[in-house]
Amino acid sequence: MSKDLLTVRDLSVRVEEKNILKSLNLSVKPGETHVLMGPNGAGKSTLGNTLMGNPHYEVIGGSVEFQGQNLLDLPVNERAKAGIFMSFQNPLEVPGISLANFIRNALEQRTGKRIRLWDFRKEIAKALEVLNMDPSYADRDLNVGFSGGEKKKAEILQLLMLKPSLAILDETDSGLDVDAVRTVSRGIEEYQKDKDSALIIITHNMGILSSLKVDKTHVIVKGSIVADGDASLVEEINRDGFARFETKE
Repeated sequence: MSKDLLTVRDLSVRVEEKNILKSLNLSVKPGETHVLMGPNGAGKSTLGNTLMGNPHYEVIGGSVEFQGQNLLDLPVNERAKAGIFMSFQNPLEVPGISLANFIRNALEQRTGKRIRLWDFRKEIAKALEVLNMDPSYADRDLNVGFSGGEKKKAEILQLLMLKPSLAILDETDSGLDVDAVRTVSRGIEEYQKDKDSALIIITHNMGILSSLKVDKTHVIVKGSIVADGDASLVEEINRDGFARFETKE
């Protein structure tokens, strides 16, 4: 049995005096893909933001271990360096820095080493090919003038280049057309090939999950996980919705 990559125990979190997560428990092993589903306002995104150290989210109870260390003690930049990546529903626009330079800087910060431009260009060209993206895309300012689909593709490009130990994808498929969902799914499939890395997909849409290997599915309602299952739970929710879980407390 491999050790847990991430262990969340009795995690309780509040935002602006409102309790959002209530004694939440979650264990993720290397190589696993977990899907976190639930109705709007259930607390799905709160978990991702708390793991990344967003200061708006106040931990009022419980613990989080990542690779054997206390994650809650680490400042935000150290969490990214430790190997946690999160895609956001609305990524920031950063004029004046290209997507490629942003990724290269992030890689150098994570590894603590300078990366030769030639080697970096070869790697990013491969990742762009996986995502069927034009090479010129990497030289555009980060997210500036990008469509919703382009922003999501840019985040998946970062995922493939940074190779984090744990990736948290928050509503990565929201607002995407069918072709963009297919492209994003292809990038996630590529990431899943790394058996030392794990993935938490936060979603209430099924589109992105159809082509992905899912190990465990968790249903979160009113800040607590009320059901766990395998990929068949995704199919059940797709068919029947969340009604039967919302009666559980």
